[in-house]
Amino acid sequence: MARYIGPVGKISRRLGIGITEKGSRILEKRSFPPGQHGPTARRRQVSDYGLQLLEKQKAKYMYGVLERQFRRTFEQAARRSGVTGEYLLSLLERRLDNVVYRLGLATTRSQARQLVAHGHIVVDGRKTNIPSFTVNVGQQIAVRPESRRRAYFKNLVDSGSLHKYQAPDWLRLSPAELSGTVVSLPRREDAEQGINEQLIVEFYSR
Repeated sequence: MARYIGPVGKISRRLGIGITEKGSRILEKRSFPPGQHGPTARRRQVSDYGLQLLEKQKAKYMYGVLERQFRRTFEQAARRSGVTGEYLLSLLERRLDNVVYRLGLATTRSQARQLVAHGHIVVDGRKTNIPSFTVNVGQQIAVRPESRRRAYFKNLVDSGSLHKYQAPDWLRLSPAELSGTVVSLPRREDAEQGINEQLIVEFYSR
């Protein structure tokens, strides 16, 4: 299962946006680029290509997708009629690891990816251990019955944290069942807000 496992703070400072909550906290403390010249470095004028590349990198790191898989996702979005950039973000949002994260079953996308890869998640009752699996409207995502006895999931239920959690509108969460259902396709406002998807479309359309 290929994924980025490097320092999120360094990447967040380089891109100028928190790719995770931890990255955002580090960026608040050190808002300048990494490296010994970061605090005093002059801001260079960025070319159109550089801006497009930056947006693509933001989306990749935020959703935890490597280059080859990200390109395949874009090509899938480009084959659809409609606004390519918005459908690209819809596909990224509907990745199984992201859905587990959005349902509050994990605190980070990285943790959600691990839960999926270790076989703790079922889709419509079938164990699915592929983090990039795309969920569709009407499908149910749940913790596998055998996994609910684990301390992590028992604590989720006993602590009541899931009952206080507000899932996005395109998902319906059932806290007591440790499950959720996709009730609609995610809208643009449901995806990460720090991404200019049109620049990503322009990057791959060169």
